[in-house]
Amino acid sequence: MSSNVKARVALAAASLWVATPALAQAPQPGAPAAESPPAAQPTITKPPELVQQVQAQYPAEALAQGLTASVRLIITIAEDGAVTDVQSAELAGHGFDEAAIAAVRQFRFSPAEVDGVPAPVQVEYVYHFTLNAPPPAEGQVAAEPEAPKATLTGQLISRGSRSRVAGATVRCGDDADAAEAVSDADGRFTLEVPPGECAVRVIASGHQLYQTKETLKANETTEVNFYLAPAGSAFETVVRSERPKKEVVRRTVTREEAQKTPGTFGDPIRVLQTLPGVARAPFISGDLLVRGSNPGQTATLMDGVRIPNLFHLLGGPSVVNAEFIDSLDFFPGGYGSQYGRAVGGVVDVATRKGAADTVHGSVKVDLLDAGFFVEAPITEGISVAASARRSYIDTLLPAVLPDDEGSTLSIVPVYWDYQLRVDFGAPRGSTPEPGAARSTGYIMAFGSDDKLRLVSGGEEENRDISLDTHTVFHRVKGDWTYRKGPLTTVFTPYVGLDFFDISFGQYIENDSIYSLGAREVVSLELSDTLTLRTGLDVYFEHVKVDVQAPSPEGTEYVPFPGNDPVAELIHEKLTINGFDGALFAEADFKWGPLTVTPGVRGNLQKVGGTRNLLLDPRLWVRYAATERTSLKGSLGLYSQPADTFQFIFSPYGNPLLGYQRAFQSSLGVEQKLGDVWNVDVTGFFNRRFENVVAPGDVRATDEGSFTQDRFVNAGIGKAYGVELMVKKDRAAATDKWYGWLSYTLSHAEDGRAGAKPRVDGAFGDDGPPGISEVTYGLSIWDQTHILTLVANYVLGNGWELGGRFRLTTGRPTTPLVHPHDVYNSDSNSYEPTYGRSLSARTSTFHQLDVRVEKGWRFDNWTLALYLDVQNLYNAENVEFVFNDYRFRDEVEIPGIPILPVLGVKGSF
Repeated sequence: MSSNVKARVALAAASLWVATPALAQAPQPGAPAAESPPAAQPTITKPPELVQQVQAQYPAEALAQGLTASVRLIITIAEDGAVTDVQSAELAGHGFDEAAIAAVRQFRFSPAEVDGVPAPVQVEYVYHFTLNAPPPAEGQVAAEPEAPKATLTGQLISRGSRSRVAGATVRCGDDADAAEAVSDADGRFTLEVPPGECAVRVIASGHQLYQTKETLKANETTEVNFYLAPAGSAFETVVRSERPKKEVVRRTVTREEAQKTPGTFGDPIRVLQTLPGVARAPFISGDLLVRGSNPGQTATLMDGVRIPNLFHLLGGPSVVNAEFIDSLDFFPGGYGSQYGRAVGGVVDVATRKGAADTVHGSVKVDLLDAGFFVEAPITEGISVAASARRSYIDTLLPAVLPDDEGSTLSIVPVYWDYQLRVDFGAPRGSTPEPGAARSTGYIMAFGSDDKLRLVSGGEEENRDISLDTHTVFHRVKGDWTYRKGPLTTVFTPYVGLDFFDISFGQYIENDSIYSLGAREVVSLELSDTLTLRTGLDVYFEHVKVDVQAPSPEGTEYVPFPGNDPVAELIHEKLTINGFDGALFAEADFKWGPLTVTPGVRGNLQKVGGTRNLLLDPRLWVRYAATERTSLKGSLGLYSQPADTFQFIFSPYGNPLLGYQRAFQSSLGVEQKLGDVWNVDVTGFFNRRFENVVAPGDVRATDEGSFTQDRFVNAGIGKAYGVELMVKKDRAAATDKWYGWLSYTLSHAEDGRAGAKPRVDGAFGDDGPPGISEVTYGLSIWDQTHILTLVANYVLGNGWELGGRFRLTTGRPTTPLVHPHDVYNSDSNSYEPTYGRSLSARTSTFHQLDVRVEKGWRFDNWTLALYLDVQNLYNAENVEFVFNDYRFRDEVEIPGIPILPVLGVKGSF
């Protein structure tokens, strides 16, 4: 008797895993039980395929008895397609298990890909031992021909998004011997089964079990499309597993999670306002105030390229379309040597590549703006994604303002932004040979345009108030990633163009910045215990400044007492070039549960005749005490170059500026509580020094005269505090709620070292000019308590409800104390008398935001209707304080009142 072996592979959703961190899997019979699955799961983009099969030796005892068997195995396939482990899922006995395991260990598969990268997977494999009938003897009639077959072929599509579902198992029936097939990268499958009724069962990772019935005819092919419902809510998608941490604190927020955060209007980047370590900035600014740092000291990056502003003017939405965001990495401090040019934190927004299966897109319209996003494959290995957005609040607002022109004036933002990305690389679905090189890359263009406009009700008339503020930036960047074995290199060149125009009274300034830069990061994994990284980060800019301004204070003409001073106008056109470059290196040393990452960044700045050179050593340590508890710490030096335009000659700048510096340190612990709760507690101490402040010092010039610089490296500051993050994830699709609590207890101070300038700054009553001392005082950005609570609940049937509550200590302010008028007859104006600098605070800020969303899922598209209400109970939170012209009374200006925003979003 001869043996005939048939094999098949079944990729079940519960059997998928990847290495560190792994996805939990449902226990197979005979296998040890695994932990409950976490909320985030990777996605198989290419299943493994059997390329080399070895026939098993038929057990002699079973052959003699005429026995057959189907041996169900769990196979572990490595990144290179080799079989590393084989376990029996069900014991067949009679020697079948041992024979099947011995043969399958010699199999060879094409590597599987998870999120487009070769990765180890675990598959279910059924090895069939069957007996063929012996050939007919001479004179005997041959056996009946094989029974007729029917073919079922088709495509698996994720319902609502039209994404193709790869790596899914399609079966006819649930018997052990039932025919089955695995969908390819395009979601296509083909089954050959007996004709008749086929009870179809589709098992796919991240999707609900799909069942239907198809009637198949003999010798005919039936083609179908099956729409699989994603597990979870109507608009939930599978998110990436957490990447290995290289910083003490890196808070990564997924696009899906951030878009549903109440109070953000679906803008993922606004979720930064809810994370520990971030102070609340006045609503008009949109600044990021991280761990006691000042505005402008936190780097904002998009795909690793610095951009001048992350939000549109007046605290508007981010400059990136929400659908274009892949993830958001926020480093409040302690980041590695790859990042620089900041003494505060770092925000890095990563965009996502275009779809490789078919055309997808979305359109979003609400009361503030409208935008679109589209992504599509162009050809094998090339995809494109694009988005754009435009505001129209300046058009809608006059319709609801009073008709009495001039009775109500409002400053509103007018903005638009765009992103365009083209990805290229190896053809889709191709797998390099073991040890072969792999290259991928993309080219991206993006930009933003902002204006401030005065609007009012009624007819347009001449106004005494004029406002002209305009900022624009454009970036074009490339990205080439090369991988071969343990070596990975990423090269990122980019060019930029920025415009800043402002006009206020007699002051008019028009700035243009042309920039060119490049980054190269090389990573080499020498062993399981040692990984090296090094790279280059260079930046060049050409700055043109055209400014018309009144002459410096003290040079005005006062023609008659009681009249306003008359200042001479100065018009200057300046051009200056600046270069800032860095070399960095760091290494990961791993000894069991301990990981130590020392690093260093060397900085060089050259502007005009000024050259600044320094080193920033850094150290990061992590110790995994248990599977659920990790200790972490960091310390290091950080540098930020002064802006190139600040190097122009006095009195408009200071050509002798140096780097701004900061020492940062932190110590913390991470604790997992169960499968869905995570607690992160981090303490920090930061000290800033040699920061750029104004006004500058009076110094002698080469000509023997004296001048006062506009800027000087005399700024100092310190901040310390504790951050707490408690987060609850969704354990499964049946888990209804998720959210987090963040709390920051901090104290921030600012000051000035050296001789006090002639013109008093923020510490006006600290002593007469010329006294040399270190002067510390409370920072105007200090907020002692910062509490945020975010929770979302999935109601079912497409409904989801969420809330966000924020509570922060009021900002420091200097009180007005004089009980009478102080009149200056020379200037025909009143002068204030203030108390001790920053000795009072505005009232405590508190606000509740609520978001309600209803979603509908159709076969090829989804529809969402949402209502996002900011400041639900209409709290009057003080944002600014103004005085009457005699400085007798202070008027508190509240922030936004209750603001409901109704919007609709369609996705396909």
